[in-house]
Amino acid sequence: MRSILRAVLVLMALATVPAGQRPFAAPALQPEGLIIPVAGVSMEGLHSDFNEWRGTHRHHALDILAPRGTPVLAAVDGKLRKLLISQAGGLTIYETDESEAMIYYYAHLDHYAAGLEEGMSLHKGDVIGYVGTTGNAPPNTPHLHFAIARLPVSKEWWTGNPIDPFPLLRDRGTTVSADRAIAGGR
Repeated sequence: MRSILRAVLVLMALATVPAGQRPFAAPALQPEGLIIPVAGVSMEGLHSDFNEWRGTHRHHALDILAPRGTPVLAAVDGKLRKLLISQAGGLTIYETDESEAMIYYYAHLDHYAAGLEEGMSLHKGDVIGYVGTTGNAPPNTPHLHFAIARLPVSKEWWTGNPIDPFPLLRDRGTTVSADRAIAGGR
């Protein structure tokens, strides 16, 4: 059943890509599952806000509320593609999966974990930052803005076709305790 759902999600994502930009084969989405990218948060603490309007645009992400300073975890095995400070996202991290087919975006971080460098390998569950309110986040609502997108063939980390994280986490996400995350996440 999960493989059917996975295939449907891949086909839905590909349908949003213009025909001339589609890859020849759609890489699989981390079949072994995702980590809910905030330590100690379970599915019961999440709600889908992917299609909600935020001003003049759709949200296309999942906001995960947690106390300021809660560890933010790498959702998948991959590579730290970009550390960026932006007006909208504040302190942000872009991570690619191992096949560089997907980009995972973590925003509004309070601060980065020590030792992060662009290009370094990340392992699912590694602490990469801490929940905050940087960028355009409301100052009294610490949260992680978590987005997933399928990268275009050109692999530009700032583009991609958004994919709703909520059903992926609902169907395959696992929770990492805060104690395990602080101990190293692996």
